[in-house]
Amino acid sequence: MRAHSNWQWRLDEVFVKIRGETHYLWRAVDHEGEVLESFVTKRRDRKAALKFLRKIMKRCGNPHVLVTDKLRSYGAAMKVIGNVQKQETGRWLNNRGENSHQLFRRRERAILGFRSMRSLQKFTAVHASVHNHFNLERHLYSRAKFKLNRAAALAEWRQLGAP
Repeated sequence: MRAHSNWQWRLDEVFVKIRGETHYLWRAVDHEGEVLESFVTKRRDRKAALKFLRKIMKRCGNPHVLVTDKLRSYGAAMKVIGNVQKQETGRWLNNRGENSHQLFRRRERAILGFRSMRSLQKFTAVHASVHNHFNLERHLYSRAKFKLNRAAALAEWRQLGAP
């Protein structure tokens, strides 16, 4: 397991249909693109945002900067926690958080939706761990070093999957 980055987190939510009902998938992504936490709720209000923030801060600590979209429930939850001064909102600031949903949407289309909140929560947890395990920041490495790191990640993945 890698240590969590507490420099900058991007928080975002996405609409997900489960048996025709709208649910919300809350996600936190760090500045390197690693998915820190995923959380599914039926509502998109202050209570849900507060529960999500408490859950992620309990697991990963307190970040220096929280980048969000302009959803007011984030601001209300931040007031309760006391992180209002750490919140940043802006027109294109949260693009990394928004773009992290693209891979999820592609997989969601492939499996033709979800049947329950529980299956969605399990799917996002597994999807995030696989993505984080193989997310090697390709643009930062030479080809030789990238191949070496990818081989190490694949070997570790195979070891975890072996009985």
